[in-house]
Amino acid sequence: MKNHVKIARVKADLTQQQLADAVGISRQTVLRIDKGSFNPSLKLCLLICYIVNATLDEIFWVNQGDFE
Repeated sequence: MKNHVKIARVKADLTQQQLADAVGISRQTVLRIDKGSFNPSLKLCLLICYIVNATLDEIFWVNQGDFE
């Protein structure tokens, strides 16, 4: 699923490992989230948002057409 985690992470000057450590997941999971091949739980989405100082809408909002 499309998201803007990688963009927000880079803007926050965080590596994949730093974000992973901050939210308690593996670097490989951050990689999969960056690529859109892993859908994180709501709790994980919120943690990511807090760490990169962004809202759910900014990072995870998808339009209906994005599901096709």
